[in-house]
Amino acid sequence: MSVTALKSALGHLEIDENPVSVRAKSRDFFWYSPVLKARMDHLTADFVVAPKSEAEVIEVLRQAHAHGVPVTVRGAGTGNYGQAMPMRGGIILHMKNMAAVKAIHPGRVVAEPGCLIKDLDAATRAHSGQELRMHPSTYSTATIGGFISGGSGGIGSCTWGVLRDLGNILRLRVVTAEAEPQVHEFTGEELHRVSHAYGTNGIITEVEMPLAPSYDWVDIFVTHPDFATSVRIAGDLGHQDGILKKLISVYEAPTAKAYFQRVAPHVAETDNLLGLMIAPQSMDGFLTFLARYPGASVIFRSDETEWPKEPGPVFEYGWNHTTLRALKVDPSITYLQVLYAPGVYEEKVAAIRAAFPGEVIQHLEAMRVDGKMAFAGLTLVKFTTEARLDEIIHQHEAMGCHVFNPHRYTLEEGGRQSTDATQLAFKRQADPKGILNPGKMIAWDAPDWDYTRMYTYQDMQAAE
Repeated sequence: MSVTALKSALGHLEIDENPVSVRAKSRDFFWYSPVLKARMDHLTADFVVAPKSEAEVIEVLRQAHAHGVPVTVRGAGTGNYGQAMPMRGGIILHMKNMAAVKAIHPGRVVAEPGCLIKDLDAATRAHSGQELRMHPSTYSTATIGGFISGGSGGIGSCTWGVLRDLGNILRLRVVTAEAEPQVHEFTGEELHRVSHAYGTNGIITEVEMPLAPSYDWVDIFVTHPDFATSVRIAGDLGHQDGILKKLISVYEAPTAKAYFQRVAPHVAETDNLLGLMIAPQSMDGFLTFLARYPGASVIFRSDETEWPKEPGPVFEYGWNHTTLRALKVDPSITYLQVLYAPGVYEEKVAAIRAAFPGEVIQHLEAMRVDGKMAFAGLTLVKFTTEARLDEIIHQHEAMGCHVFNPHRYTLEEGGRQSTDATQLAFKRQADPKGILNPGKMIAWDAPDWDYTRMYTYQDMQAAE
C-alpha cells in the first residue's frame, strides 16, 4: 500500500490533507453508541478526495486499486453505525461535489449521490409539486446517496415501507473498484447488490428515486396518559389508508417531559406523546378518528397552534433524532433498534416494557412491512455496562423481538446476522482487492463467522 504515491497520482483533484479536517471527515455519528465510541474513536483516513464527476470517481478507484489503498465513501456522515469510518486509513471519498439534481419527471427524480435531501425535495417541489416518499430525520443534512447506502427507512415509512421494499429505489448507477473500473446500472432485484451496503462493493454515482405529491404537512403532537392506548392509536391510524400521513411516532413517558425541551412545558411527566404528520386535506378525517380514543389530546398543530417557542419540524423528534435529543440531556443514554412485527407488536411491546422497567424507554416508529403495519423500536436505554447492554439485547431476541444491533459496525451484525449472498457475490466481482470500506462486511473477511460474539476486524488501524 502506497498512500504517498496515490496522493501524488491524484494531486490534480480536490484533495484535503489537513489533519484536523481529515479527522472530522473520517467520522460519523458512531458516538451514539458507547460501544462503538470505545472501539472507533481513533480512526482516521490519510487524506480526503472530493470528485466532481463520475469520471473522477473512476480515476480515483483505478488509482486506489493500483496502489492497494482503502477507499471509504462518505456523504454527510449522519449515519450512526460507523458506516463512513475508515477502519484502516486510506482515502475518504467525499461526494459533496456531486450534488446535482439532474432530471425531474412525473413520479421520479434523478440526482447525484451527494445531493442533500432537503435540496432534492426543494427542487422537486418547485418543479412540479412532488417530494421524496421517505427521508431520514436528518433530512436537512443527509445526502440521498448516504441514505441509500446506509439507511433503511424513516419519515414516510408508515405509508411506503422501507428502502429495500420493491419500488422505493428505482435505479442506481454504480462504479466498481477493479483494475479498470466498470459502470453498472441496477434496477429491480439487482438493487440489493449495493443498497444498504455501506459502499463496500461499489460507489453510487447516480440515483433514481420515486416521488409522491407534496403537501403542506400538518405537524401534530398528541398526548395520552396510557401507553398501551397510545400504541393502539398509532397502529390503528397506520391502517387508516384514507388518511394521508407521513409520520407516526410514539414516545413513552417521561420522554417528552425529560428530553423534548420545547415540548416539555406543555406536557406532564406521565404524558405519553405521539408525533404525527398529516396532510391538510385529511385533518377532518384524522380528528374524527382521534375522537374515538378518550383521553387523547391534541396539544400542538402547526397550522393553528402558537407556542412561545415553536417546536420545529415534528420529524426532527422522531427516528434517530429522539436519541440525539435524549443524549443532549443525559449522556448516559443509548439506544436499540427493534422490530415489532405485524400482528404481534402490541403484545411484544407490552412484554418488553414489563421486562425492563425504568431501564428501557419505548420509542416506536410506525412502518409498513410487506404492506402490513409494524413498528420499529428505536428504544432509549439507560447504559451502564457493555455486558448489560448485550444482555438486554439477548433478552429481546429470546422474547421474539429481533434487534438490528446499532452497537456493531458490520453490515451483518447490524442486520440479519447472516451473509447477504447477493452483496458478497457482487463484492467478489466489483472489489477483488477488498479496498472498499474494509472491515464492514464479515462475509468477505471471515466467511465462517458464527455471530456468537462481536466481530473484531483484525486489520483495524491501531490507536496511537
